[in-house]
Amino acid sequence: MKTKRKVILITDGDLAAKRTVEEVARRIGGRCISRSSGNPTPLDGPQLVALIKQALYDPVLVMFDDNGNSYMGKGEQALYYVSTHPDIEVLGAVAVASKTEGAHGVEVDICIDRHGRKVKHRVDKNGVVERGTTAYIVGDTVDVLNMLELPVIVGIGDIGKMRGRDDHCYGCPITTKAVEYILEKSGYRSLQPEGT
Repeated sequence: MKTKRKVILITDGDLAAKRTVEEVARRIGGRCISRSSGNPTPLDGPQLVALIKQALYDPVLVMFDDNGNSYMGKGEQALYYVSTHPDIEVLGAVAVASKTEGAHGVEVDICIDRHGRKVKHRVDKNGVVERGTTAYIVGDTVDVLNMLELPVIVGIGDIGKMRGRDDHCYGCPITTKAVEYILEKSGYRSLQPEGT
């Protein structure tokens, strides 16, 4: 029986996100599909699945970006394809907030604010908590998550930014916490060989 590749979805793909996700993958002992970075996502679903299968080990972090499109753009189309592929097991998704007009948003299991705190309220693009709201994220590439049965979704502000709080120079603490939360909830342990 073929082993499914373990994937974490990231709904952002600009240059800051690319640097951040690459660093987070290194920190957790996973792999990042760097070629999935772009505004919008430059590769389609079949191309991304092929790259995921070539990754040396799991978990594989993949970026998706609609470049502000409130409809189902290239990033969301690719995300849906990857998530429903029979050779892929999605461990969870990091839903990234943006100021996209017309997006519906998605309910998440938990949000992590710009201070690294787990909260049950919505956070905005800067990772600031909006009190009196439920854990919900509005962004240009998150609506498609409503069409999928994912085990866990973590909401955060703009990856690699949040007014400097998630900068890769500081170890990307917010994105790292989001990915670690997904790994914890999934019970997954990296199989990366020691010394790599």
